[in-house]
Amino acid sequence: MPIKLENVGIAVRDLDETIAFFTDLGLTVLGRDTVSGEWADTAVGLDGNHAKIAVLQTPDGNGQLELFEYIHPDAIETNPTLPNEIGMHRVAFSVDDIDQALEIAAKHGCHPLRGVATYGDVYKLTYLRGPSGILVMLAQKLQG
Repeated sequence: MPIKLENVGIAVRDLDETIAFFTDLGLTVLGRDTVSGEWADTAVGLDGNHAKIAVLQTPDGNGQLELFEYIHPDAIETNPTLPNEIGMHRVAFSVDDIDQALEIAAKHGCHPLRGVATYGDVYKLTYLRGPSGILVMLAQKLQG
């Protein structure tokens, strides 16, 4: 059976703020919608499910994020995920220029958790907190 990753879904506090962050990093909005109804309740497993959604795509066309802001039921605030917690962890992006990507992230108030590391002679990489506390990894492949 062939299988293909469609997208990574992330619940956010503020859809517009999160779209602005990811589009500034280079993703494009494929579409926006508001979803509700019996089909949404069944698919997601929440009664009265009602959310604003947006699908964003990476410039290479291979990766997508589905962002959703709940209208009903109310979103549940949690502590931001730590890098060593079990469960949904982070979303990672390859970038051509990590310094430029970090300048863009900083305009949104998002900064590395600790700094930029170099993994051997392969990558420069960092984790940062994006909107709604989303863990985002940025990695720049080094010329080798």
